[in-house]
Amino acid sequence: MRKLSSILLLTQMFTFALAARGQSGPSDTMTVRARQVAANLTAPVTLVESPDRSHRLFIVDQIGVIRVLLPGGRLLDEPFLDVRDRLVDLQTDFDERGLLGLAFHPEYAENGRFFVFYSAPLRDGAPAGWNCTSTISEFLVSNNPNRADPASERILLQVDKPQFNHNGGTIAFGPDGKLYISLGDGGGANDIGLGHVEDWFADNEGGNGQDITDNLLGSILRIDIDAGAPYAIPPDNPFADGAGLDEVWAYGFRNPYRISFDGDRLFAGDAGQVLWEEVSIVVKGGNYGWNVKEGTHCFDAENASVSPAECPAFAPGGVPLRNPIIEYPNARQTGGGLGLVVVGGHVYRGRDLPQFRGRYVFGDWSRSFVEPDGSLLVASPRRRGPWKIQELRVQNRPNGRLGHFVLGVSRDGRGEIYVLTSDSVGPSGNTGRVYKLMRPGS
Repeated sequence: MRKLSSILLLTQMFTFALAARGQSGPSDTMTVRARQVAANLTAPVTLVESPDRSHRLFIVDQIGVIRVLLPGGRLLDEPFLDVRDRLVDLQTDFDERGLLGLAFHPEYAENGRFFVFYSAPLRDGAPAGWNCTSTISEFLVSNNPNRADPASERILLQVDKPQFNHNGGTIAFGPDGKLYISLGDGGGANDIGLGHVEDWFADNEGGNGQDITDNLLGSILRIDIDAGAPYAIPPDNPFADGAGLDEVWAYGFRNPYRISFDGDRLFAGDAGQVLWEEVSIVVKGGNYGWNVKEGTHCFDAENASVSPAECPAFAPGGVPLRNPIIEYPNARQTGGGLGLVVVGGHVYRGRDLPQFRGRYVFGDWSRSFVEPDGSLLVASPRRRGPWKIQELRVQNRPNGRLGHFVLGVSRDGRGEIYVLTSDSVGPSGNTGRVYKLMRPGS
């Protein structure tokens, strides 16, 4: 019996060591448990832990409210912030606009400053016939730590949009203390039409994604909110010397709905047109190809369902069109694919799921527009080429799948992963839920 116990103990130790190093072993499965931590929301799109050691989680609901989830698991009824009266009127059947992003100042515990991204009604002086104005604002917390001061709003940046979709929507502080903002290409399809400028690639008429001089759309921005009025341009921004718009950090995106940092690496999940979904690691001044390319493939705005055999590999001036690290086929392809819209996530840095440490955990909205059927995915780096994608099986859900539309994948201060879902295509009802990914059987 002692010999058998020793063998079992050594086996358990070996299994744990392999999992901790992210290698294959008996416990290294693609199975997780989804534990519900919040419900009765409408359309939760992101979750952020406040950097004040309170371990409170702030859930952003697209309809215009931020709710507080206390460490004990209680969701406060009264919102931390309510900006519903500042939003454009949302379409309940389907809408990509709304309250989309939240970022706490790195020194929030001392200064009480935080920032939000929301879709406001089209401002005065915007181009006629356009849709809404993406707005980045600063607020302050009130004397009650669970309530913001709604009268403290200070608008930092506004960008007019021609259509209702492709908003981007993430704001996040990098390790450099600067605020990064993701903006979609303006909406519509193919990056053409009203509000989409002409660019250098004549084969695809229009292209905000390839433009760095006429507008900020289709880009990731970087600003300094601790200097200037209302902000300053970091002098090391790639176009701060006048070659392009000062705020642009990287460009060539269609709809970088969710971006995230892992150390100094910036990951961006960029929604595709109809064929390819992608995730990139974003570098300073990088051009990520849209609408010349969709993922690693050439793109044709006149026939989006077929990838041309050839297209430029470089923009004017020799700027390379960068390929993503993750690419997978959209479910609308002939033969199907993993899902319809990539929902970017985070590199796992927690303890509950050691087999995922260092891997990128993300999602896809759904395999169907009608039935809520979102996917959970994990990608692992390879020595060369694109990262390996695997689908996660959810142990305690029917058929091993979530059974919801995936609206967001977030990470708390400990590095654990949360999935935000809804059963409604649009921002309506109260089927919104938040799950924490746990070890199977826990």
